[in-house]
Amino acid sequence: FKNETHNHPTEIEPFGGAATCLGGAIRDPLSGRSYVYQAMRVTGAADPRTPLEETLPGKLMQKKIVTEAANGYSSYGNQIGLTTGQVAEVYDPDFVAKRMEIGAVIAAAPKENVVRERPQAGDIIVLLGGKTGRDGCGGATGSSKEHSEESINTCSAEVQKGDAPNERKIQRFFRNKEAAQMIKRCNDFGAGGVCVAIGEIAESLDINLDLVPKKYDGLDGTELAISESQERMAVAIAAENKDRFIELAKEENLTATHVATVTDTGYMRLFWNGKAIVDLKRAFLDTNGAKQKTNVVVEKVDEENTFFDNVEIVKGANTIEEKFHKALSDLNTCSQKGLVEKFDTSIGGNTVVMPFGGKYQATPEQGMVAKIPVLGGETDTSTIMTYGYNPKIGKWSPYHGALYAVVESVAKLVALGGNYATTRLTFQEYFERLGKSPERWGKPFAALLGAYYAQEQFEIPAIGGKDSMSGTFKDIDVPPTLVSFAVDTVDAKNVVTS
Repeated sequence: FKNETHNHPTEIEPFGGAATCLGGAIRDPLSGRSYVYQAMRVTGAADPRTPLEETLPGKLMQKKIVTEAANGYSSYGNQIGLTTGQVAEVYDPDFVAKRMEIGAVIAAAPKENVVRERPQAGDIIVLLGGKTGRDGCGGATGSSKEHSEESINTCSAEVQKGDAPNERKIQRFFRNKEAAQMIKRCNDFGAGGVCVAIGEIAESLDINLDLVPKKYDGLDGTELAISESQERMAVAIAAENKDRFIELAKEENLTATHVATVTDTGYMRLFWNGKAIVDLKRAFLDTNGAKQKTNVVVEKVDEENTFFDNVEIVKGANTIEEKFHKALSDLNTCSQKGLVEKFDTSIGGNTVVMPFGGKYQATPEQGMVAKIPVLGGETDTSTIMTYGYNPKIGKWSPYHGALYAVVESVAKLVALGGNYATTRLTFQEYFERLGKSPERWGKPFAALLGAYYAQEQFEIPAIGGKDSMSGTFKDIDVPPTLVSFAVDTVDAKNVVTS
């Protein structure tokens, strides 16, 4: 299972950013040869009712962002044939700084299909899937930059263009036992393109950029090396398996091209137009550059006015009736059924729990549950995934925000019939631009301490995660965010629904 954010591209180009958020999340477990069968979408936005005249200069309207992002994510999922088991959007005014767009996916594979070996000199690297264009050049560095009023006009080229049907072909191809067992090591093309996806797959490499399939002519060596065009995989296989591997790929109408060879020189070399344009010693690359340090100051939590003593949505209300009405009128209490219905929740026929349950199918479920897809058989073995997150707690105390995110995700999982003791976690951090401020660094530091404390109490590990540290626009920062995702297996007959 894996979580992925595309906050920067979705803020700039909502449809494409959200679509490739899901595509990128799928390719991570796919690179491990596992089949992704269910997705969850958790997002953060400012008030979508904000009119155009109140929209900040250099920003898209929140209404456009939330609707187009939902269209993009659902379009990709529906085209690739992936069920979206849970959709939730959280509203906070500080998400006007930058949107939060999270896709979390869960996958499975027969154990014998997953081969993990070290590529040897003479092995080859095959580029599988989509062609390479200029889209996404600079996306990795762009996603780490603070937005300005000019970003909306200058950063659109950093947003990748999704092609869900092509990724569907890769999914089908990797379910082919013969093809999967030829693969020694596999990387998906995410941040950094060829130079990262292929560059880190083996210790010594000669990469021929002239062989990289292109969408159009005119790309120079740098563009071919760093483009983040989607739906591409780098696969290391033995040279003697080349013809058969490419033949199997063609059966799925997939482009498969031998673009690099594993060597024993100790260097990563990139060639373009017959000349070496990059020649780097692996020992140098493995140093990971200069080690950096920073000071951290964790600010004291206001214990007199805690989040729990001053529940924001009922401020100013005195009677139970007033509090009830005020809570019901809060944006985070509104029904999201219209949003959820944009997404297909039953593709593949493995869904155990639909997003809404109860007598009138109007009660949101605590999470998502699906049977593991088994080719040529049946099983009741299912997976549960839930999330925990409340931006209001994090704004009061990042430590408590993360702690309660873990507690909430585990509590939801148990409510669905899971076992907290066998639960595994993955975290998504999203914070403001940190710079060199010790106080700013103190927020993610405190959040990780809170999450770690909760893990120690439950005695359960986090085995995955992702971070994003660029949620600042001028003097506005996103809420200190740690979203906890909890996963467990369960027998479908023991699932408890709403």
